[in-house]
Amino acid sequence: MKKTATRLADGRELIYYDARDDAVRDAVDQRPLDPISTRSEIRHDRLLGDDVAVASHRQGRTYLPPADECPLCPSRDGRLSEIPASDYDVAVFENRFPSLAGDAGRCEVVCFTSDHDASFADLTAEQAALVLEAWTDRTAELAQLPSVEQVFCFENRGREIGVTLGHPHGQIYGYPFPTPRTRLMLRSLAEHRERTGRNLFDDVVADERSDGRRIVLDGEHWTAFVPYAAHWPYEVHLYPKRRVPDLTALDDGARTEFPQLYLELLKRFDRIFGEGEPPTPYIAAWHQAPFTADDRDDFALHLELFTIRRTSGKLKFLAGSESGMNVFINDVPPEAAAERLREVASK
Repeated sequence: MKKTATRLADGRELIYYDARDDAVRDAVDQRPLDPISTRSEIRHDRLLGDDVAVASHRQGRTYLPPADECPLCPSRDGRLSEIPASDYDVAVFENRFPSLAGDAGRCEVVCFTSDHDASFADLTAEQAALVLEAWTDRTAELAQLPSVEQVFCFENRGREIGVTLGHPHGQIYGYPFPTPRTRLMLRSLAEHRERTGRNLFDDVVADERSDGRRIVLDGEHWTAFVPYAAHWPYEVHLYPKRRVPDLTALDDGARTEFPQLYLELLKRFDRIFGEGEPPTPYIAAWHQAPFTADDRDDFALHLELFTIRRTSGKLKFLAGSESGMNVFINDVPPEAAAERLREVASK
């Protein structure tokens, strides 16, 4: 992998990740952009004990432009975009409309491919491996920023999820605090260790593998399963078999196997609801340990992949119980979801 860092016309950082070591990235951003001005702030909710990012400048962000005006496509034929080069493998840049910025963290955009009409599932194993390298490198780099305590790499796919750009891409958030969901995991981790002397993540994965009914894929280095108490209609958790706190700690075996298993999971998600259905909307979320956690080495890196589509033509909305009280109600039994994800395996 070759990494090339440069700057966009308004000063934001852009990094190219190329599979070829001889790739040359010297294109200059020719757009007449004004310096970025953001108004992100973090406000603390005293009742719930969590934090809210207030970012009013995001109201003006780009919303579902036509393909010939996509800001994530390469700059070609006189049309200038966020990527000055005429082609690229993987590109990462600071978000022009960040939810978090400055002392309040950092937001980046990850372009998985220059092909506007592709999806992550369309990538080759080599391309997916390069994305994994980019996620890993950004995790290591953002860890050096004093304003970042936790790095979250994720992909929102589909208009139903709220995606505002159709080009295949994801995002990376560098939070200035451990997220509420992670704090809950760390609390459960500590309580389980005090009660049993064992690691909660290890026990969860071991219990799923022992039960077997919810296992979707089981490789040499990774295990994918629908969790016993899945919140979403179709939800898969992907764990490396050797527990590590974040992407930077994965060994070569796990890195080599990941693309094949992850691409297969994404292809199965698109087959859940049968032939002729539109692509399945999903969120793919990497859970990594906060850099400041006391029990950081006890945390288990894992990816959670889920869809808000509960059946053909119907979405799961977070209504009263979910949004008001954070008590999820799942219409699809996890065992049935796992069985369906096994049925739609690639031939």
